[in-house]
Amino acid sequence: MTMNYQQQSPQAIREAVRAGVITGPTAGYAMGYAQANLAILKKEHAFDFLLFAQRNPKACPILDVIEPGSVSPSRIAKNADIRTDIPKYRIYKHGELVEEVSDLKDYWSDDFVCFLIGCSFSFENALMNNDIDVRHISEGCNVPMFKTNIATEKAGIFEGPTVVSMRPIPEAEVVRAVQVTSRFPSVHGAPLHIGNPASIGIRDVTKPDFGDAVPIKDGEVPVFWACGVTPQAIAMHVKPDLMITHAPGHMFVTDVKDAFYGVL
Repeated sequence: MTMNYQQQSPQAIREAVRAGVITGPTAGYAMGYAQANLAILKKEHAFDFLLFAQRNPKACPILDVIEPGSVSPSRIAKNADIRTDIPKYRIYKHGELVEEVSDLKDYWSDDFVCFLIGCSFSFENALMNNDIDVRHISEGCNVPMFKTNIATEKAGIFEGPTVVSMRPIPEAEVVRAVQVTSRFPSVHGAPLHIGNPASIGIRDVTKPDFGDAVPIKDGEVPVFWACGVTPQAIAMHVKPDLMITHAPGHMFVTDVKDAFYGVL
């Protein structure tokens, strides 16, 4: 990632994504603006998923729901097209990942309902402003994400494991990291777990289920936040006939300042 992408406007980032210039993870892009996860379902499953998100606000904080068939998330991003403005999408059929694509034009249906879900990338600027290193940004890779043994609360057909993202934090900075991220409840908020990965069902913290491994240095503690990739784990568990998502770490960049989702 270049510093140029950090300083670009959200619209410029989306245009670069649409043009195929940006194809990878978006952590650190358009710093100061919120990013969002994506889940797309057929209209018949939309209410169940909305109820699922309402019952699981740490993992699935809803930023917006687009009208059925609409491709325009205009409430949070002007002149955007949800079919083209994410670097990479995933197509899940009956719980199986069948394809990754750069746009959804060949898949689009007018009975789709799109859910934009808060992303922890949105509080990383605040962490860095407090001199807390965000390891996947400093390493230039994707954030590590893990399935856990933390069950979500069922709603309709939807249930399954919570996914978490992990950031190594120096022991002396853990309390500050909790304080900083607690101010952003709409983008996952405070950590779900601090310390021993095995306590939440993670066997090997060097082998993430999604994203890239990052080094944990001496004196650092792994800290885990709820993650908007949870719907993908739910798709694998429940096996709906179709769910379309972003590829982990490849987010939708909104026009909303990340501070808007924070509390003083």
